[in-house]
Amino acid sequence: MRFLLILLALLLPMTAAAKPIVIAHRGASGERPEHTLAAYALAIEQGADFIEPDLVLTKDGVLVARHENEISETTDVADRSEFAARKATKVIDGESFTGWFTEDFTLAELKMLRAKERLPQLRGANTAYDGKYEIPTFDEVLALARDEGKKRGRVIGVYPETKHPSYFAGIGLPHLEPLLAALDRFGHRDAGAPVFIQSFEIGNLIELRGRTKLRLIQLMADAGGPPDRPAIAYADMAKPDGLKQIAVYANGIGVAKAMVIPRDGGGRLAAPTSLVADAHKAGLKVHVWTFRRENYFLPAEYRSGPDPRSAGDLAAEIRAFLATGIDGLFSDNVTEAVAAARP
Repeated sequence: MRFLLILLALLLPMTAAAKPIVIAHRGASGERPEHTLAAYALAIEQGADFIEPDLVLTKDGVLVARHENEISETTDVADRSEFAARKATKVIDGESFTGWFTEDFTLAELKMLRAKERLPQLRGANTAYDGKYEIPTFDEVLALARDEGKKRGRVIGVYPETKHPSYFAGIGLPHLEPLLAALDRFGHRDAGAPVFIQSFEIGNLIELRGRTKLRLIQLMADAGGPPDRPAIAYADMAKPDGLKQIAVYANGIGVAKAMVIPRDGGGRLAAPTSLVADAHKAGLKVHVWTFRRENYFLPAEYRSGPDPRSAGDLAAEIRAFLATGIDGLFSDNVTEAVAAARP
């Protein structure tokens, strides 16, 4: 009996540690304009383990949280006459974009802008918060995580993504130095820190591996390939040999849902792939993106009706993915994700 009790005591911490993490995708972006301190704070309140800031740079080299460096979809910049002349067309990762770009604004100028809802057609209620919030810096996000963690008595992790790192390096604004410097200021230096750094590119992760012990995540979409390695396909990287190569420089993979459980012709979930098992065999964690409650994003069997804006059964979709053994998930809707991941 004593042996069994000792064994149970040893296993319980392992079981707790193995619970999948919930990553607040751009904050609680299903309920507040994404990448704002309000969205991150709400996600923490709702129980997120990690908050995710996508990082781009300003003209004066400051990391700020935006999903893209083109900011007309997520700020009021198009309504600001003083910045009308900044509108430009640029080629980023082989695609042409027209709008306003963070690298053409100083931090002081970006702080004049206000965030707005990126998906007003689906999330009309969030437009009530348009015009209320600034664009936060990475340091402000890190400070929020630290301060909220102290207040709540738990660790709040930060899961930054380097957006378009090759592009930014090419214009003289590389992510690496300001990223590592910011993390170091907040005491995040080794593999035990509550930090994952993610990227869709390969080169900057390899460069980071040479500079830091922090955990790195190779992002992969269900189509295309790394912008900095156009001859490589994500589909090949997700095969066993590709995963072994990723494991040389990264600690895990962040993958689109379809790479774990694809959908059939009717939009329903099909049989899971072997990706989770293959990645675990290579020693990699698997974090999956992105879980959202609107019918528009859900598999057919979990939709609540024909209205794409209505909430379906997000918890059921999450449970289906948890059954494959994933180690974490990104969600816009933290309350539902936490409830599903912590039954």
